[in-house]
Amino acid sequence: MRYLSQIWLIAQRECKILLKNRIYGFCMLVFPLLSLLFFTSLMDEGLPEDMPVGVVDLDNTSTSRSIIRRLDGFQSSQVVARYASVAEARHAIQENEIYAFLYIPKGTTEQLLSARRPKISYYYNLASIMSGALLMKDLKTISTLGSAAVGQATMRAKGYTPEQIQTFLQPIRIDLHQIGNPWTNYNAYLTTVFVPGVMMLFMFLISAYSLGMELKFDRGKELLAKADNNIVVAILGKYLPQIMVFLVLIFFYEFYIYYVLHFPHAGGWPMILLLALLQVFGSIGFGIFAFGLMPSLRMSMSVCSLWAVLSFSLAGSAFPVMGMDTPIQALTWLFPLRHYYMLYQITVFNGYPLIDAWFHLVALVGFTLLPWFVMHKIKNALLTYVYIP
Repeated sequence: MRYLSQIWLIAQRECKILLKNRIYGFCMLVFPLLSLLFFTSLMDEGLPEDMPVGVVDLDNTSTSRSIIRRLDGFQSSQVVARYASVAEARHAIQENEIYAFLYIPKGTTEQLLSARRPKISYYYNLASIMSGALLMKDLKTISTLGSAAVGQATMRAKGYTPEQIQTFLQPIRIDLHQIGNPWTNYNAYLTTVFVPGVMMLFMFLISAYSLGMELKFDRGKELLAKADNNIVVAILGKYLPQIMVFLVLIFFYEFYIYYVLHFPHAGGWPMILLLALLQVFGSIGFGIFAFGLMPSLRMSMSVCSLWAVLSFSLAGSAFPVMGMDTPIQALTWLFPLRHYYMLYQITVFNGYPLIDAWFHLVALVGFTLLPWFVMHKIKNALLTYVYIP
């Protein structure tokens, strides 16, 4: 009971500090909520729509115009300009006026009708990976459909049945079933890693910042005095309010994306809540550990910032980890966001049992326990270190 009362008194002290310093309010509530609204509204439609595309139509026939109309009818593409030459269209891509363009050379329709296999070309900009990939898919599809339409008309004129035409044009029919996200909603793919990553960034920073401020204002001895020099009690009491605030924030985020936006979550709410607890405890644990390694406000926050930023690249959401170099693959295990992302993918998104992701579960528990190894160093810093700006 004595320890519980000490933790409660220290937590009350910490609440006063949180309310007095506006940085905590902005970093623990305002900025994470703005990030949540930004990322979820950025791809509210699930996929980018009506991305600008150009056309170089030197054939200018009913067939080429039909191909262009079909391209313009795709969800991701919108034909916004026609150019007289490839050089003009290429310049437009370089000026970021369009993301891609379709080139239909003169004589395309004539060669199609005479079965001489004309060549049409499409060019796309992969500086933006998502837009380039989606437009490449549309341009490739429309190129295939253009030749298929002429072939279908030719075979119909020769007396082929619809079944024969379909077999000739598409000998293998693809029956596609996208597991977990049949709508191909990129919002569900990207928001579920970017927003938690941003929130973990603020958890890292605030955890290190809190202890650094104790050094800056020489409050370390006062903190330990309230805990009878028990550093474990001091840490538990100090971070209890932060844990509660971050848990409320994460629970609101999960309610918003799963209940309001209806993101897929085959694993169910028990796994979602477990993942929230692991995210908060693991992130705060890493922030305390970073300060324990380097008991300096500036250095510990720099390490936390670097670790959080690298997490976005090494989590495996934008580029698969299996495609990285072997040393980089080994480094990914050192980032909490990587384990969070794998746990989410395996247990929440795909609904597989927790035993399939046991290593990532143990890793996040390990990040939670990391401060245990630097408790003595933190205590020594609070008692003896002198703050250096």
